[in-house]
Amino acid sequence: MIFLEYVMTVRRPCPVAPGPLEEYAARFDDLFSRVAQRRGFREYLAGLLAPRERNKTLTALAGAEPVTGAQHPAVQRLQFFLSESRWDPGRVNDRRLELLRADPATAPHGGGVLVIDDSGDRKDGRKTAHVGRQWLGRYGKTDNGVVTVTTLWADEQVYHPVHAVPYTPARHFAKGKNDLEFRTKLQIGAGLAILAREAGFTFRAVVADSGYGDQDGFRAELAEAGLPFVMALRPHRGTWARAGDVHTPVEAARALAWGGPDDPGGWTAVERTFRDGHTETWWAADATLGGWGPDGVRRLVVATADPGTLPDNATWYLVTNLPRPGGPREPGSPHPAAGLAEIVRLYSIRNWIEQGYKQVKDELGWADFQVRSDLAIRRHQVLVNCAFSFCWAAWFAHPAPQDATPPAPQASGGERGPRTRQPMRTAVLATGDPGCPRLAGPVDHPAALVGRLVERAPAPPAASPDQLGRGGPWPAPLHPELTNYR
Repeated sequence: MIFLEYVMTVRRPCPVAPGPLEEYAARFDDLFSRVAQRRGFREYLAGLLAPRERNKTLTALAGAEPVTGAQHPAVQRLQFFLSESRWDPGRVNDRRLELLRADPATAPHGGGVLVIDDSGDRKDGRKTAHVGRQWLGRYGKTDNGVVTVTTLWADEQVYHPVHAVPYTPARHFAKGKNDLEFRTKLQIGAGLAILAREAGFTFRAVVADSGYGDQDGFRAELAEAGLPFVMALRPHRGTWARAGDVHTPVEAARALAWGGPDDPGGWTAVERTFRDGHTETWWAADATLGGWGPDGVRRLVVATADPGTLPDNATWYLVTNLPRPGGPREPGSPHPAAGLAEIVRLYSIRNWIEQGYKQVKDELGWADFQVRSDLAIRRHQVLVNCAFSFCWAAWFAHPAPQDATPPAPQASGGERGPRTRQPMRTAVLATGDPGCPRLAGPVDHPAALVGRLVERAPAPPAASPDQLGRGGPWPAPLHPELTNYR
């Protein structure tokens, strides 16, 4: 009889990443079966976290010359890791979320929100997965590009991406929009909200702009799944009503009595405190529009800086399924009641994300991929989100001084970039002065990135029964004059 003895091989050591990035990257090692994958993971993150001197394509991540350096071994290694190597981006993202939940500084709680949004980035050609002529919100026009639906968890202090799924235009399917596999952005967004809850992310409400809030089917899908929401509406979004009744949110707001601050009528003062310390008094009210009302299944809440004029840039029209405190729906509602101040607080969180998140995604190279396959695109997005989460980990582990000033972003030269040859990076994040064009400390640069986020954060609200406590120090604001998160 022959006995076979199986011996577990020792995992080969991987070249370490610079600074605290190694500690973060090591937590993903068991998800990569080969040392080349673990090395690729570290090198890719390090390249994303380096200062942005040009678009963060693979040549830039490896520190090679644009175009002419495409065949360099370090570039080819990253190309293989992104496109050909066998690893599951879904498992990597699950691990990232697990680490966020385990850290008291970033763990989700019932006072935060889940923000649903989509972002579009220009891409040429027709062979790339998900590409097509479609509305690209960040450019304000229809163009050739890729749109990705995302969810983020956020409170007044911190936020991080949860899931991301690229939208595939109908032309990529054999039967177009009638194909069983085709999904609209609204369907993707609703699915991601449910997925976030299943992943252990608790939140006070799902929050979205009018692109989602105006859609009856989308709101119904969230409500059917048992999810609370606060979403924006377009001011002139029409609804069926009798001829003598109001037909749009702005008409419903104008129908509310207002005699000035001393005679507010149906309006309630809401104090908003901003990062630079100044406060503004806004006014909020429950309005009636068709079947929506203070005690209806849907509430229409209007918040504005001036009920008399309802200025376009300082007025929100919000729809929510959260019941009114003391109303008849409160006892039977699956969701805690929310007063007007709470509704305003929840939606205000989304506004500062709209600015800061896109800025940092650009800094980390979200749209800079030059791969064509669906798998490679999803992998790139997961890796960018890992770099984003590492920025917060580095911030909390090594808080920047309160008077620290983040370095000004360097001008980008595009993929063809500066002609001067750059040396290959063996440790992509070198220690040194983050203000120097070619040096980025492994803590300094992520801390500067997060500093830009915190600058735009709304100030913490007064204590809320939904707001859970957190451990650890909170980063201080840096430049008050940059805070503009209305």
